[in-house]
Amino acid sequence: MKHWHIDEVGWDQFDPSKVDPQVVPLVKAAAMVERNAADYVTYLTRVFVDDPDFKAAVEHWGVEETQHGDALGRWGEIADPGWNFQAAFARYRAGYQIQLDADASIRGSRTGELIARCMVETGTSSYYTALADSTEEPALKQVCKLIAADEYRHFKLFYDHMRRYLAREQLSFPKRLRVALGRIGESEDDELAFAFHCGNEPEGMAYDHDRCIAGYMGRAMGFYRFRHIERSMGMIFKSVGLQPRGRMADIAAKGAWRLLCWRRDRYQQALQRAVNENAGAAAAAA
Repeated sequence: MKHWHIDEVGWDQFDPSKVDPQVVPLVKAAAMVERNAADYVTYLTRVFVDDPDFKAAVEHWGVEETQHGDALGRWGEIADPGWNFQAAFARYRAGYQIQLDADASIRGSRTGELIARCMVETGTSSYYTALADSTEEPALKQVCKLIAADEYRHFKLFYDHMRRYLAREQLSFPKRLRVALGRIGESEDDELAFAFHCGNEPEGMAYDHDRCIAGYMGRAMGFYRFRHIERSMGMIFKSVGLQPRGRMADIAAKGAWRLLCWRRDRYQQALQRAVNENAGAAAAAA
């Protein structure tokens, strides 16, 4: 059973005067990534084919993730009445798909697969919390808070199953850490970049990963605050078997915050260059 329903959101409280133009492209991209959960359900049920408890849990997870996409997509259409979520999502589906025919985890073990899922839920929980904290638009704030709460519950879901498999597979700490860091690094792959492209760029425009990931990250990273990174680091530490609170976690959080700030600045510079180039091209065409 869902913890909330899309129709319970206060859509009538939408306030266009409080919409941050930098948030709209992010919501459009996130809507498609969230809406694409069905593929991950297919993949995970194949990997865990003989585990009925986990398969039932992941089916429910997929329903909630799909609702996240629908809610974000509805907000995107309200904020930008000229945008068509279903058309953008169809374009995304046509150009991006994950491997669905796997009969074993691409992470090398079921424990590793579940650690990777914990990393995803860590990232999304912190991201939607950051958006909820930063936006003043009432409908979006409510949607982001609801999604962030779901994503934290999803983290606990995958964590509990990960602990169960860890007891069987005895995956070493270095391997757990390698999976976690590897999955964090994948946040800048084509999944988000192509979603940004489909949600925000015209169909005739060729997809360019560097331009699109800068368009996404250059905006998204600006909404994080240290407290969001600190909370995320605790979840990461917990996932790989380290104490989520303490000196080591504090040091790691401060290091991660410095890295995020450095990467944010680089992405924002790349985003500004792209804006300037587009403006120059438009002026020349005129």
